[in-house]
Amino acid sequence: MELKYEVSGGDFTKAGYASSAVKKVLKKLSVDPKIIKRIVVALYEGEVNVVAHAYKGTISVDISPERIFIRIEDEGPGIPDIDLAMTVGYSTASPAVREMGFGAGMGLPNMKKNADELNVSSKVGQGTTVELITNLN
Repeated sequence: MELKYEVSGGDFTKAGYASSAVKKVLKKLSVDPKIIKRIVVALYEGEVNVVAHAYKGTISVDISPERIFIRIEDEGPGIPDIDLAMTVGYSTASPAVREMGFGAGMGLPNMKKNADELNVSSKVGQGTTVELITNLN
């Protein structure tokens, strides 16, 4: 099963839409609630990163009996130093984003913690791609 969602940069009113929709689908498929929680946390973090840092993005979710593969692609400034961005507490979020309660520097670390595999690639000035794999077995 494949699901796809569009994400608009800067639109915090819709942040979390994709992760909520995926959660509903996974519940209907009777996926283990502990796995659902991990997937939703990782996906929400990625979704908020797109809203907070990029102009726009897409989220693709491929659900198979063995695993869930999530690909988050954005058009935005990119990440100059992925290793630094993986550091807990490091953030490039604007003051306005921080005032809304986002941008605490937990996005990528939480994604890594809640996925079985995390791959991040980025081109400065073009955007970022994040791939998350969660095994179901």
